[in-house]
Amino acid sequence: MKSVHGKTAFVTGGSSGIGLGIARAFLGAGMRVAISYRREDHRDSALASLGQDDTQVCAVFMDVTDRESVQAAASEVERRFGELHILCNSAGVNLLGPMDDATYDDWDWVLGVNLGGVVNCLVEFLPLIRKHGQGGHVLNVASMGAFLTGPGFGVYATSKFAVRGLTESLRYTLPRHKIGVSLLSPGLTKSRIYEAALHRPKHWSRTAVPMDEAAVRRLEGLHELGLDPDEVGRKALRGILRNEFYIFSHPDFRAEVQEACDEIMNALPEDETDSERMLFERGRRKAKDEARALFDNL
Repeated sequence: MKSVHGKTAFVTGGSSGIGLGIARAFLGAGMRVAISYRREDHRDSALASLGQDDTQVCAVFMDVTDRESVQAAASEVERRFGELHILCNSAGVNLLGPMDDATYDDWDWVLGVNLGGVVNCLVEFLPLIRKHGQGGHVLNVASMGAFLTGPGFGVYATSKFAVRGLTESLRYTLPRHKIGVSLLSPGLTKSRIYEAALHRPKHWSRTAVPMDEAAVRRLEGLHELGLDPDEVGRKALRGILRNEFYIFSHPDFRAEVQEACDEIMNALPEDETDSERMLFERGRRKAKDEARALFDNL
């Protein structure tokens, strides 16, 4: 998208944290913005801070894990603003603790929100972007946890690696509809994602990582060290306007990402001579290159 002025965006989880920072950047660029919320206090605080009238911004209740709720939100956004041009999947939760202790509820909660929520919103909101034929953009918010992991981050990283794979595949799928795709992967950010564990749905309440107010306060202090979400939002918007696929907001990870890439490259076997299998792989790569030519020209 060369310009977003006058366009409409929907930002899941836009009532706080990174989602709110992205919503603020969109509004500053002259967009109409709908944000989703689950907590009324977050909604009220977000709308007050955005300072726009209801012709420019609205808040829609939505539970990304509930498909009927997502469907109702899509209908409401279309009713309020008509055409939709940008879908930003920002809603997410975190879980810190050994993955070998994780319960079914821990897995179902994190995957249900972080991965299932993206799937649900794609199914309901992508048709709104495709139907007007003007093109648009999808921004999926992953994390540096989609590239790097370690002890204590396994469940969260699993969900974010999955979002990365989904988004990389989507990148090759949507250009035929003039829709660009970006993956935003932030590091530590000033947000209240740590509070999510206190508001887990009752049907996913059995956990190996119980949270109390003291633990939440410790995480609050940690997140205060993070990057301002408004800066993350500005970098996200800049990446969309440049049609960048990878959008990294934090400069902290260059050495670690390089180490991971080197480990992968060093583990790959040497090239083989021609075979039927290699012929198949070249055909697959040709199709990929043809798709790349489309999104490179968006």
